[in-house]
This record gives sequence, C-alpha cells and structure tokens, in this order.
Amino acid sequence: MSYGTPLGDFLRARREALKPHDVGLPEHGRRRVPGLRREEVAMLAGVSSDYYIRLEQGRENSPSPQVLDAVALALKLDAESTDHLNRLCLHASQRPRDRGETGASQQLLQLMDGWEDTPAFVVGPALDIMAGNSLATALHSGFEEFDNLARMVFVDPAGREFYQEWERAAHSCVAEIRSAYGYDPQSTRIAEVVAELSAQSEEFAQLWQMHEVKGKSQEGKHLKHPSVGDLHIKFASFTVNGAPHQQLVVYQAEPASPTAAAFETLRIMAAGSKQAAARKPATDQSADTLSEV
Repeated sequence: MSYGTPLGDFLRARREALKPHDVGLPEHGRRRVPGLRREEVAMLAGVSSDYYIRLEQGRENSPSPQVLDAVALALKLDAESTDHLNRLCLHASQRPRDRGETGASQQLLQLMDGWEDTPAFVVGPALDIMAGNSLATALHSGFEEFDNLARMVFVDPAGREFYQEWERAAHSCVAEIRSAYGYDPQSTRIAEVVAELSAQSEEFAQLWQMHEVKGKSQEGKHLKHPSVGDLHIKFASFTVNGAPHQQLVVYQAEPASPTAAAFETLRIMAAGSKQAAARKPATDQSADTLSEV
C-alpha cells in the first residue's frame, strides 16, 4: 500500500523493517502489523501520535530539522538514510535542476578512451550506461546489452553468472536507484526503469519496497566473464563535474594478478573487434563494386 507521498512510503517501510526488540521495547503477544506501530515510533521520537501519522499519510510535509533528526534516531537510520529522509522533504524549487540524464561530455569520453588497461564507464541516476570505454564494453560482452546495470543484474540471464555475489549486487543496484530517487522523486527516467524492472522481476519489486538507501561503495567485486573467467576487482566511483547525478565508475586489478592478465586479454580482444569493425565498411564497399560489375 502507498500513501502517495515519497516521504510517507519511506517512513512506513523503515518502520515496518524494525522489531520492538530492535529499539528496546517489549513484545506482547501477536501483532497485526509488521514492525513497529506508529504510536511506538512517535513515542521514541518524542512527537505526538497524531503528528507522526500525518507525516506517514502525507498530511504534514514540512517537518522541522529537529523532528526529522528525532524520527531518524527512532527508526535507527544510518547517515545515508537520514540524508535521504531530509531530501524527501525538500520542495521542488529546492532541488537541483541537473538530473544527470544527459550524455557524457566529450572530454570525459576522451579521458576514458585513454585508459586502455582500465574498464571505465559512466552511469546515470537510474543506472543507465551513459558511456563506456572499449575495455568496459568487452568486460560486459556476455550481456545482451550494456545499457543499464539494474536491468543487467535482474533481467539479463547473464547477470547471475557474471555477478558471483549476485544478492549483494542486487541490493546495491536497488539502493543506488532509491538514493537517486531521493534527489528527484519526479524523475521520469527513474519511474520508467522502476516500472519496467518491477514488472519483469519480482525480486526487484520486493527490494524496491524495502526503501534501502546506499550510494556506490568502494568494496571489491567478484565477477566471472564467459571468456576470461574469474575476476577480482577493486573499483572507485566519482561524481561527474557539471552532472552531479552521474558517476564515473573505474574498475582496477591488482598489478601482476590473474585479473590484470585477464584485463589484458580483454583489451586485445576489444582491439581486434575494433579493427575488424573498421575493416568491414571497406569490405562491404568492395563487394558492392563487384556486384555492380
């Protein structure tokens, strides 16, 4: 059930994720609703039950910073979730206008193309692939399309084999989109991606309703490419200057490691594919000339 407001949906989901013992409250008998009761959250936050109910139902959309801090503490929100809570209370005029859904700049494309030994790509707020260098494309060559990370994880059959820690990748994708949603709840593109994936993947739909919020971490990844096998990578992500909701993602291998050797094999494969593609038009033109003779 949705109360029709991003703030209300978030509060309800986080309330239902807690058990009384998580916040030091006793449990008496069987509960008719999951998680904490609204009255319990109100008590923990030091606000009236009526006020908290209005928050969840969208009838109170301008809470003070002090109230938000108290609610965040009552719901045991971490720093990222607390920031998300505060963003959901912003008015449209307070939100940045750049939604990060335009293409990557030419300068960024040139920078990534110069990293021949390092996969690098740019993702938008809905995890659309905005651009990528040749090694990033080769790394993801087992997928039907290198177009949207969340679609690749949840819908593409290659996802469960490629992401060896699939559940972690799934939670991460959904939490990242949820974080971007907090910056722009009216984003048409995020709504399209969420609707599409919710219809195609029950797992995505369930995770989306949990309202978990988390940006990209710096943790390592265990991947498995169909041609070069297991890959253990480190990665970093950077906010793109001028497009604050885009992120540049860079994968790295430990020097002289099997993953570094695999990256070199992928680089050679990518270079061969590029050369073959460059020769193809000339071959086609020759064939057309012969057919005319």
